[in-house]
Amino acid sequence: MIVETFNKEKRNSKTVELVCDLGITGGGTAGVCAAITAARKGTKVVLIQDRPVLGGNASSEVRLWILGATSHMGNNNRWSREGGVIDEILVENLYRNPEGNAVIFDTVLLEKVLNEENITLLLNTSVYDVTKSGDTKIESLKAFNPQNSTEYIVKAPLFCDASGDGIVAFKAGASFRMGAEPKEEFGELFAPDKSYGELLGHSMYFYSKNTDKPVKFKAPEFALKDIKQIPRYKAIGKDDKGCRFWWFEYGGRHDTIHDTEHIKYELWKVIYGVWDYIKNSGEFDDVDNMTLEWVGTIPGKRESRRFEGLYMMTQQDVINQQQFDDVIAHGGWAIDLHPADGVYSKLSACTQWHSKGVYQIPYRSFVSKDIDNLFLAGRIISATHVAFGSTRVMATTGLCAQAVGMAAALCTEKGMNPADILKNRSIETLQNELNIVGQSIPNIPINSKSNLISEAAMEVSSELEISEIPFDGDWFRLNISAAQLLPFKANQNYNFQLLVKADEATELEIQLRTSEKSKNYTPELILEKQTFSLNEGEQHINVEFLKGTPNNQYAFVSFLSNDKVSLKTSDKRYSGILSVFNGVNKAVSNNGKQVPPTDIGVDEFEFWTPHRRPDGKNIAMKIYPAIQSFGSDNIGNGYVRPWGEVNAWVADLNDKNPSLKVEWDEVKKVSEIKLFLDPDYDHPMESTLMGHPEEVVPFCMRNYKIKDLDGNMLHSVEGNYQTINVFKPEKPLNLKGFIVEAEHPSEDVPAAIFEILCQ
Repeated sequence: MIVETFNKEKRNSKTVELVCDLGITGGGTAGVCAAITAARKGTKVVLIQDRPVLGGNASSEVRLWILGATSHMGNNNRWSREGGVIDEILVENLYRNPEGNAVIFDTVLLEKVLNEENITLLLNTSVYDVTKSGDTKIESLKAFNPQNSTEYIVKAPLFCDASGDGIVAFKAGASFRMGAEPKEEFGELFAPDKSYGELLGHSMYFYSKNTDKPVKFKAPEFALKDIKQIPRYKAIGKDDKGCRFWWFEYGGRHDTIHDTEHIKYELWKVIYGVWDYIKNSGEFDDVDNMTLEWVGTIPGKRESRRFEGLYMMTQQDVINQQQFDDVIAHGGWAIDLHPADGVYSKLSACTQWHSKGVYQIPYRSFVSKDIDNLFLAGRIISATHVAFGSTRVMATTGLCAQAVGMAAALCTEKGMNPADILKNRSIETLQNELNIVGQSIPNIPINSKSNLISEAAMEVSSELEISEIPFDGDWFRLNISAAQLLPFKANQNYNFQLLVKADEATELEIQLRTSEKSKNYTPELILEKQTFSLNEGEQHINVEFLKGTPNNQYAFVSFLSNDKVSLKTSDKRYSGILSVFNGVNKAVSNNGKQVPPTDIGVDEFEFWTPHRRPDGKNIAMKIYPAIQSFGSDNIGNGYVRPWGEVNAWVADLNDKNPSLKVEWDEVKKVSEIKLFLDPDYDHPMESTLMGHPEEVVPFCMRNYKIKDLDGNMLHSVEGNYQTINVFKPEKPLNLKGFIVEAEHPSEDVPAAIFEILCQ
């Protein structure tokens, strides 16, 4: 029993002081990825999250799917899904939660964080103040948890603000912006004017479900009465739910920080008014048994403060794919701006303009220009309002925050401040450390000096050569134009034989296309075109292209639409090979071709995008000379995904026991062997709502063994589904070499390894 008598002095809350290497505020995708990355390098991290769950907008409290450069497979960014920790999380979620249950995704994130012994997690804890030891240095954070009535003081030499609204950076006095820059400041032609609005609003969603008996609904008094106040109300579907209602947006003309509660009430008004419309208007059939299962209680925020770093990204950096010496990540979501009036606007709910490929993001945008020991992460990084329209999405923020976590680990190890990484070539160390854990920084491979494989001889049981993509699939009708994307050798002429079927005599145009930039996948350059006269029925056609690609790069063997013609497809799938289609993806403003106004600084080009499995089969064909891009020389080149070329060793499907032998001239001390496998970087893996056709992507090698050169078992794996597999023996091994004995993932998909890293 506790009894306390009256105390005329003010009582103080219980106070806990925590000392760490890195204090991170914000447990969304950015904060989580930064924390895990730093912790795995031995950095002591305190991760502070003001909500009861991790994930931010991806959590069960908001339920927005995680997306990034893949953009719902609606753009030309091939094999662009973000790597490293964010890939590990999404692949894990795919395996456990292919149906996209947001509650299950909460557990995936929580487990990943709790598994790291170097992370102290504070949920339900809000940072409300900072203390400074000087004008430009933060000493500690002050936070309070109302659940356990405890105040926390977190002291560290380094801090990261991934809070969304930038509470730490704001309290510390760092320079920030809210709203859109005028066109004149950075020459951004897409910068909006005040009539369109200078801020993106908040969104809230709802879930509904069918029951086995009628359910009535009486709208609360505050619900929207006149559905026609929503100009897009006819777009409302009774079966839509969750973040398919991303356009339930409001607040862009308000202070998106201090007016959040007002914005929330307005969004509740919209949601309950929409549900009243669905249930009681008589405009919808079969809604009697439907009930409202869940409504968000906190709004998902898009935009508030953006803080000024050592560099501010602009529209031109995104659209022109600007190269940076200090690149640490890539982006690829469209420049996606929304009218400030949101759900009440008569304008299109969003305006998305895509670049022709992924773009680089520089480290300097994550370093506060004012506070010496502060990193920026998440949506608050140093970017203009227009560039922010692309960098703000969660897979991108998670990828970028991994760089912050790794940079913090380097700073901790060497006693540096964030800006010091830009000196003495430390940025190269950061880039390489990131790539070693799967970051896949564009144009920067893993440094061969950090990989013992670069000193080894390689011998494989077989190498895939594609002389034929077998004719064992269905027929695909050319209602839309289609293309087979293949890696060509520079200046090599290729011949193709295809099986087509015509409903009647007609013509088929076939084109050879490629990209102007060798690492892009936008086929704006037509190298050659041929027209074939077809007879009714099935027939083979032979295509000989007299021109090759100017570089080792992907080419598009393209078949222009003709709904009287069908192409034979194949059931075989290969790493680094896919088919694409000049179709439509309304989810990302893809109408088959991007046709922007002439005065907004955005390119016009066609979209050629894959179809989701089980569709999107390769086009069957014989190829001469054979595609020879899958050799063992790809192992050790430092790339862990397709980037202009396949970059993978792929075994021949007829090889029943594929193997790869690594041998050195002398015995090496090996402390770790890391395999980089194929998680299908083209598949977006939306974290919630959208289901996926499989728990494990078909290209991922499930079973393999690692043996020494005498055949002794070193490591065996069965049922793998993750991208990066690490064998780390208790003590370093003295090896003259080793053998990887692989199994094909299936009879239709050969075994593939992008990279092996030995240290």
